[in-house]
Amino acid sequence: MSKRVLITAGANGIGQVMARAFAAEGYRVWVTDVDAAQIAALPPGIRGTLADAAQEPAMEALFAEIAADWGGLDVLCANAGIKGPTAAIEDMPLEGWHQCLAVNLDGAMLQAKHAARLMKPAGAGVMIFTSSTSGLYGTPYRAPYVAAKWGVIGLMKTVAMELGPHGIRANAICPGSVNGPRIDRVIEAEAAAKGMTPDAVRQGYASGTAMKRLSDPEDVADLALFLASDRARMISGQAMAVDGMTYNVDP
Repeated sequence: MSKRVLITAGANGIGQVMARAFAAEGYRVWVTDVDAAQIAALPPGIRGTLADAAQEPAMEALFAEIAADWGGLDVLCANAGIKGPTAAIEDMPLEGWHQCLAVNLDGAMLQAKHAARLMKPAGAGVMIFTSSTSGLYGTPYRAPYVAAKWGVIGLMKTVAMELGPHGIRANAICPGSVNGPRIDRVIEAEAAAKGMTPDAVRQGYASGTAMKRLSDPEDVADLALFLASDRARMISGQAMAVDGMTYNVDP
């Protein structure tokens, strides 16, 4: 029987590319998203639920439905996140800080919490958290996002320690700048905060990597597929960058 994967924020961006990649590999794929139009537009074979991944009642209902319909879960891709406010620390709005941590970090905890309840009885499972290279070394003007993504890595390592004895692995993928609408919005906000043009910020992002270019969503999806597979059976508790080796974080 094909393996079962849940991908939060799976109807847009990196999550959608992940969903299509897992489906192409024969997985049964279930995604959540807060974008009703994108949920409705999912291709045949990918199941979608309109749900806020940072709200526990929504996650309780989702995982209960997964348990009832699928009988369990093999892979969780805790991918839901938002960019949060872009501002100097002295101008950082507390409300935006709280919202960013709620979606990126609280949501990851909720997804892991409810996935563990399905995976532990089975004695097997894989959890893949989407962190960021911002969670490895920080990014100027992105304090809430950075704090949340560092937190995701700490959460992942703790989950790996707790659940390893139950046959469950946990790892984090840390994308750098990934081509797509989300990085476009990040670049526009950072350009405004720094008084630069978006093109200059984008070029700075690319020139700060050894590969001199941004990543594509498919690069992230390929790592997720590997980490979910039996080929990665002894890889757990790791935070892995997909960024073309970033060495300058302040373009």
